[in-house]
Amino acid sequence: MARPDPALFVRQVRQELAKVTWPSRKETLITTGLVFALSIAAAIFFFLVDQVIGFGVRTLFGFGA
Repeated sequence: MARPDPALFVRQVRQELAKVTWPSRKETLITTGLVFALSIAAAIFFFLVDQVIGFGVRTLFGFGA
């Protein structure tokens, strides 16, 4: 069984980190904004669907407020 070499591991990690393409500040802000906007849109959509289904169930079974 080969012994792990910590120095080799650190060198390999640094080599891999050098290959990473990091997003710019502008790209990060745009992506973050899109995530928030789509999260809000999904929340509104599911709220509306829940209200419609709830209304249908209350109408069909005749109970609730």
